[in-house]
Amino acid sequence: MGSRHGSEVDRRSKAREKLDVLVQSRTETLALLTELAGRQPFNTEPSMEKALRRFCEALIDYTASAHFQLYRYLADNRERRQSVLSIAEKIYPRIVETTDVILRFNDKYEAMSLENSIEFLAVDLSNLGECLADRIQLEDRVIAAMGGTIH
Repeated sequence: MGSRHGSEVDRRSKAREKLDVLVQSRTETLALLTELAGRQPFNTEPSMEKALRRFCEALIDYTASAHFQLYRYLADNRERRQSVLSIAEKIYPRIVETTDVILRFNDKYEAMSLENSIEFLAVDLSNLGECLADRIQLEDRVIAAMGGTIH
């Protein structure tokens, strides 16, 4: 009994570390989104382009972090609680939809020069912000089911 309990505690501790990494990545991304949105009206100066690139990198890091820290953990059968798996199963398709929105945003602003896309940036950032808000609510439901607390 002792070793089984110990490995379960160890597994939950590792899960909590993964969730902390995810939440940290998410917080950084939201801070950069806020900073970027605060630069309106947008212009094509190099500093603007640099801020947009930095945001896109953080956005992709966060998206990858969510995949590897949370969903990969669940997919690899490391989570055994049926209640957690049930919630994750319901939520995952909606997370995939938000991932698609994130990747489209990144691809657009990575491929297009800012001169050609600046007029769309405010609307695209607004839509992305709504998408991220939805995604965070979904992630928080999975994290809460895992017994995690959001910092």
